[in-house]
Amino acid sequence: MSRYGQQVFQLLPVLLHYNHPLLPGYVPGNVPVGVCHFLPNERQQQFIDELCEAANGHQGLESGKNEIFGLYSMGSTSSIGQSRESDLDIWVCYSHQIAPERVDWLQQKCLLISQWAEQRQVELNLFLIPDNKFRTDNQQIVEGESCGSAQHLLLLDEFYRSHLRIAGKRLVWMFAPGKLGPRYDRFVAEQFANGTLNHDEWLDLGGFARIPAEEYFGSALWQLYKSIDSPYKAVLKTVLMEAYSHEYPDTKLLCRHLKGHFQSADRLDERQDHYMLMLEKVTGYLKSMGDEKRLDLVRRCFYLKVSEGLDFSQTRHESHAVRIEQINRLIAAWGWPADKVALLNNRDHWKVEQVKSAYGELLEALMQSYRNLIQFARRNNITESINPEDIGILSRKLYAAFENLPGKVQLINLKIAPDLAEANISLVQVPERRLNKAGWYLYKQGLTPAELIGRSPLEYSGYVGKLIAWAHFNGLLNSDTQLQLFNQDTDVSLQHLQEFCRDLARIFPVRTPSPSNLALSRPCEVRQLGIFLNLEQDPTARWHNRPIEFNAKTSDPFSFGQQLENLVGSVDVLYRNSWDEIRSLHFSGPMAVVDALTTILGKMHQGATAPESLQVFCYSLNFRSLIRTRFEQLIKECIGLRLSREQGSTVKTLLLGSEEHSIFFERRGVSVQKRDAVAVGQLPVRQQPTHKTLRLDQQVGKPVPDIVDVYASEGLMQFFFEDSGEDYNLYILDEANRVEVYRQVSGSKDELVQSINRFYTSNQQVAGQSHFAHFNLPQYYEIVAGQGQQRVLPYKSTKEGRDDARPCLNES
Repeated sequence: MSRYGQQVFQLLPVLLHYNHPLLPGYVPGNVPVGVCHFLPNERQQQFIDELCEAANGHQGLESGKNEIFGLYSMGSTSSIGQSRESDLDIWVCYSHQIAPERVDWLQQKCLLISQWAEQRQVELNLFLIPDNKFRTDNQQIVEGESCGSAQHLLLLDEFYRSHLRIAGKRLVWMFAPGKLGPRYDRFVAEQFANGTLNHDEWLDLGGFARIPAEEYFGSALWQLYKSIDSPYKAVLKTVLMEAYSHEYPDTKLLCRHLKGHFQSADRLDERQDHYMLMLEKVTGYLKSMGDEKRLDLVRRCFYLKVSEGLDFSQTRHESHAVRIEQINRLIAAWGWPADKVALLNNRDHWKVEQVKSAYGELLEALMQSYRNLIQFARRNNITESINPEDIGILSRKLYAAFENLPGKVQLINLKIAPDLAEANISLVQVPERRLNKAGWYLYKQGLTPAELIGRSPLEYSGYVGKLIAWAHFNGLLNSDTQLQLFNQDTDVSLQHLQEFCRDLARIFPVRTPSPSNLALSRPCEVRQLGIFLNLEQDPTARWHNRPIEFNAKTSDPFSFGQQLENLVGSVDVLYRNSWDEIRSLHFSGPMAVVDALTTILGKMHQGATAPESLQVFCYSLNFRSLIRTRFEQLIKECIGLRLSREQGSTVKTLLLGSEEHSIFFERRGVSVQKRDAVAVGQLPVRQQPTHKTLRLDQQVGKPVPDIVDVYASEGLMQFFFEDSGEDYNLYILDEANRVEVYRQVSGSKDELVQSINRFYTSNQQVAGQSHFAHFNLPQYYEIVAGQGQQRVLPYKSTKEGRDDARPCLNES
């Protein structure tokens, strides 16, 4: 550990044993404190003495009633997988009989302690664990580092195999015989009853009759979620879940394996290291499957995880020597050549080629494990134990991170390498009817033939804006990067491309805070919006020595001068949404303005909030300011109309060249009609009002509540439940916001939700679709009434019985 890491680890029992104003984590009130059997060591006692001296000579600190049963680290701490950057995951175990409001105070205290550790660059996660947690239904939700309902007994397995007791009671699990199975609870009760064990010294969190098959789906989702920040560790753990499922129903849990070593060994060695045990388990499984490709990847993932931050030149340093010796034994057993080891050791200097290759391998391995676990669930006809809210949060996080969609800027550096910046970036345009596919290609070399011959492009796109965005968000571009350009039939210039790069860097940070669970439980909303005009096609670029005739009535850049020219030739749109996706869109030609407007507005549902930032840039040779100002005024007005909660529909007229376009703003979306304004004699439309309201939604007995239309969002399935007596109404909006209505649905909502999710996850390998998993699962909501109005809330599991009748739909 780092010096601060050691300090946090040493002082943690002190901070939870006492509650004093001079201590980090102090919370006024009757906070549960006092760790059972805590006796400070020399370093801890010195800290306490100094604190007492600072408290005006106070002779001691008062602890609580030993209401905290124990503190236990879990995860990589004290294993070969621990590095200086590893976080600390600590379980704070307490009695489930403590009053809920006092538990809330303890939670607040733990949060303050974590913030204190964060100030010392130590990531400390404190999890409150009641002593009956694994004997009751898991009601928690995914939050931060907490897996919520995604894992339950599989989480207990990981805890038992990786825990380290910091302070407090010893765990009964390590004492009990390993073959008890369903008889575990009876055996432990007998030991407490006859005095072999006493409750003051021992804590029992429970045993395993079996791991329910239902847990594997949630666990797979959770490990994929963790892979966004720790891909190498996640590959190991997802393959472990796959190995477990392969042994079902007689799963040989690693915690039992480790306990056997612990009870029989006369000394501690690597056989008690749970990371080594995990490697052994997944190795045996992959060999049995004949999967040499994933076995090699798993070994590389293990090597990169356990050698993280390790300096192999410091072999004489005791803290490095033991680990390096173990690693070298593994390298010899695997028969790795020296150049393979050197490449892995050079990971801090990997650039985009290595990172792109690693990303592809990691993602394919993770998805293969996920698909295998889904098939396991289908074979066993199981119902997921993870609740619908957690499925929604995790799947949408994975959708934002991994789903490969047109226009999406894919982020490839999952903490694989620290710096991908390049000194040179070249952009080459291939026109139509050439050997290579028409479009733009990005290289990391210069443009001379000697540099380009035999080189493969890093990335391809049909338009240059997306390539620049990809390079920016993946860290290839910085202020020192030199751009080079080769293009033939567009108006892109090197100067404008450099301006575009600077504008992009100024308004779009490469990284932003992760989206909150609340954001993930709602339809995604546009948060940051950048619009870039005439980057590729500039109608004003060909105005050399040309007289321009216009006056106050013909100065609109969308219908400019006596010739009624539209001065916007191309529109590039880049936005980041509330799920932290980055999307790039490109429009060109006479309809670029309308196409861009309707597409942007289609990404906004009526109940959304306006973008936090909206910037418009223009790269025209002429009238740059006029075009930019007019488009910015137009887009802001249109967004205001789209997000307005006023009843009825609104139509806005817009003249592009000589054609009039009517944009209809309706509750569920936006549509466009056009006609030739000159032909029908309506050119004076410039003097008419820019928009008017139409009352189109006054029909009696509307089939869908207004609040449903407010939440309608393109691109995803949405299910709205509305209670109606003993039954409920169900409103379904598809990806295009088409609606289906079902009245008096009977049966379990949970059962319906799980059936729909199973359909979406099991239907992922349809011919012609991506071989990756699809995470764009539907969103589920409850329509609730209160204070005279309806609200929409994310659907939460009702924990209804699994034996309820399946839903019966009556379509209206």
